[in-house]
Amino acid sequence: MIRGIRRRFMRIAIGVLALAMVLVAAIINGANWVNVRGELVETLGYLGEWNPQKDFQGPGPRGTLPARRGNPSRHMRNMMNEARFFSVTVAEDGSCALSDTTHVAEEDADGLVELATRALAGGRTSGFYGDYLFRVDGESGERTALFLNCETKLTRVRRLALISAAACAGCVLLAWLLVALFSSRAIRPLAENTIRQKQFITDAGHELKTPLTVISANMDVLALETGDNEWIRSTRKQVANLRGLVGELIYLSRLDEEDAKLQRADVDLSALVRESAEPFVGMAEFAGKTLDVEAEEGIRVTGDGAMLGRLVSILCDNAVKYAPEGDTIAVTLARGRKGVMLATDNAAQQPMSDETLRHLFDRFYRADASRSRESGGYGIGLSVARAIVEKHGGSIRVRQTPEGRVRFECLLGKG
Repeated sequence: MIRGIRRRFMRIAIGVLALAMVLVAAIINGANWVNVRGELVETLGYLGEWNPQKDFQGPGPRGTLPARRGNPSRHMRNMMNEARFFSVTVAEDGSCALSDTTHVAEEDADGLVELATRALAGGRTSGFYGDYLFRVDGESGERTALFLNCETKLTRVRRLALISAAACAGCVLLAWLLVALFSSRAIRPLAENTIRQKQFITDAGHELKTPLTVISANMDVLALETGDNEWIRSTRKQVANLRGLVGELIYLSRLDEEDAKLQRADVDLSALVRESAEPFVGMAEFAGKTLDVEAEEGIRVTGDGAMLGRLVSILCDNAVKYAPEGDTIAVTLARGRKGVMLATDNAAQQPMSDETLRHLFDRFYRADASRSRESGGYGIGLSVARAIVEKHGGSIRVRQTPEGRVRFECLLGKG
């Protein structure tokens, strides 16, 4: 149990940290991309109107510029002077011809034409194609397309993304190591409290055995002296119930211990399920119900036979107690893709809420307190079932089918 809590604590801590770092990295890279893309689009827009080699060489910091979309900033002028771009003329039939290659280092004219043809395929008028940002001016007839080489900027964007991903992975790994080292300190108070609770239950259980034995013996003496009566029978019944509860609590407390050892052996689970469920067939019939057992032949697992038998008994007892009269209870055992599935299926007296289903495995939880008192039980049977399944490395869950039936499913190891 303590190991489970520690692992859960580590998963939550690392998960929250990883999520926070991914969000921060995403925000940084997103903001960087928006800024870079905006600069590239703005640069392409200016290049489409002005010639940086001509318009930006006049006297003064800005030169003599035509008043079109407003004068660019110093940073934008620098970007335009450093830009590598070319333009093509697009005919009405979609064919392209180079019109200006003075600002590109590439000398392969055919390659540039092919690049432009692919970029404009499908009627696109703007966007990215590879490491180029392009824009087509004009709506009909012969048009002009301008292509801006964005390789340097896009390489920096990709590099930042790669560095961010590496930093996130490194920090998460470092955090996992630190949390693994110090998580035991973080949950030490809880672990100590849990150990004290288990010790208290065990000690109290042993201490209660003596007075219960004395009370039972006194009832036997009173019965011999005064004869049996309803008061003596009631007291004996309550003593038996209390003994059973103490025994269940001690058993569950031992199952929760980290070093609890299982008597592992090769178990014929098919035969065990049929044998353990057989007594409940008569109980179900006496209560006006039917219990059917369908166990696939030849399923064997490695585990504690006594515990697995108790698991089957708990599930069958629970189904017989809470199934409505006239219902057919199904107990099944079959191989699955993920392991061996042991399941019980019975109708519910009334629909169960999701809140109720979530708490069915809690100790002393009763979905219907009045019916639980009538049918007996201590409210910890399903807690014991969960502990047994988890001790065998499996999982257990309960769900309500669309037909209103309650189905308990235990997934055990490979059979």
